Amino acid sequence: MTTMDILRQLDAQVCPTIDAGMVVTDVPREEFARMGTTLVQEHGFRLMTLFATDDRVVAQGFGLRAVLVHDATHEQVMIRTLLPEQDPRYPALTTTVMAAHWYERYAMDMFGIVAEGHPDPRRLVHHENVPEGTWPLRKDFAWNTKMAHDDVPYPMHHVAGEGIYEIPVGPIHAGIIEPGHFRFNVAGERIITLEGKLFFAHKGVEKLLEGRTLLEALPYVERISGDMAVAHALAFSQAAEAIAGVAVPQRAAWLRALLLELERMTMHIHDLANIGGNGTGYTMLVAHGFRIKERLMQCAEAVFGNRFWRGYVVPGGVRADCSDTTIQEIAAIARGAAEEMGVLVGTGLQSDAFRERLETTGVLPRVTAIAYGAVGVGARASGLDIDARRDHSDSAYAILTPAIVTETAGDVYARFMVRVRELEVGAALIARIAREIPDGAHMVPCAPVHGFHVGVVESWRGEIATALIMRDGKIERCFPRDPSFCNWALFGELGPGNIVPDFPLCNKSLNLSYSGTDL
Repeated sequence: MTTMDILRQLDAQVCPTIDAGMVVTDVPREEFARMGTTLVQEHGFRLMTLFATDDRVVAQGFGLRAVLVHDATHEQVMIRTLLPEQDPRYPALTTTVMAAHWYERYAMDMFGIVAEGHPDPRRLVHHENVPEGTWPLRKDFAWNTKMAHDDVPYPMHHVAGEGIYEIPVGPIHAGIIEPGHFRFNVAGERIITLEGKLFFAHKGVEKLLEGRTLLEALPYVERISGDMAVAHALAFSQAAEAIAGVAVPQRAAWLRALLLELERMTMHIHDLANIGGNGTGYTMLVAHGFRIKERLMQCAEAVFGNRFWRGYVVPGGVRADCSDTTIQEIAAIARGAAEEMGVLVGTGLQSDAFRERLETTGVLPRVTAIAYGAVGVGARASGLDIDARRDHSDSAYAILTPAIVTETAGDVYARFMVRVRELEVGAALIARIAREIPDGAHMVPCAPVHGFHVGVVESWRGEIATALIMRDGKIERCFPRDPSFCNWALFGELGPGNIVPDFPLCNKSLNLSYSGTDL
């Protein structure tokens, strides 16, 4: 049975269409949650993203769109509904699909759209100082609005009982990490509950992208999360190319894969070093790991002009070609980094004390990862065989067919080992690119006028899903969903049962982006 058949079977009144390879169907708001739930629970779909739009000018209401994917068949389906301007309510999807929980709270904060029956309707983005009735992503809210300050209570969860106490951590931390608040309810050293409160780094990216051309928007997109510039630029570009009906040249697609794997290797080395050194006190790993990472970043600056590969991936391809000789030199550096890091990690894993800190710490069960819509290293370490390079690949990865690394234990050690093995996979992919990259152009014109698509890229953190709507050649709406948005809520599940000193280790084992979550 095709996706079109499934949708018609669910509701005989719907008329699904296909737009740029995606099945699209409009449903009444009363049916939005039911249809999404059935696709997830009975037909194996996964919620990829959910976002709202302000369509009051063109449709006299607010739009709500859920994009679901079937990773085995590579199908994408969008369920779309229109909510009346004066009554933007609908039955919450979260009551049956837990993965929707943050998306629906986000839409409540930013658009004033109410998910009725949501189990946790507290604010998500807005802090106590934001007045009630503030909806920043509505079209009539100017980006430079000066808001009055308020003091709206934000109730955090508490546990009562003899010997139970609370530990507040953050939002300002030691070191150079971004701000985030964590609240522990603890008995002795054992964590009972762990709750996070983020969104201290809001930049207004979605609002700033509105009305811009693709090239005007690209610098903002690259800086959503500074350590994922390539992946975010690529997801944005792929969405634009799908709307424009543009196929990038094969050489450009392979060069993009080269950069994406370099970014993955660089940050996996960082994470392995950080988990080992700053997470457990095994300082040799962090001292030498950061030295190896620096070699790759210096390579990036020498070849691409900056240490974060910014400005190279553009809609239509890449900004400039790269010689075969240079690509071979990059491959040699990548191979050397992978080999040296492999020796370093092997030395660390010979330490029983080091392994004891990682094993059975911060366990994320497979069923929990599925329920929350986990992506990336965190998902694969819990046994979920998902990776956008294979499941939603562009032309390069369809040929390169990267090996997908999974573990089953779901603990810090499993997440550590996924990175160790993916480091070797990345070096092998780069070596193959150096040997087999096709000749040809590095760019074609890309000028989308009207349309919608979702660009999907497997970053080193996990799946990015960038929803893009173009109107008259300008951005009408862009929601770049970072993988961290899917994974932050996991701490409430993997934290309890561990001791408080293991929280930094759990945190580093996922290494989520505060900035990427807080657009």
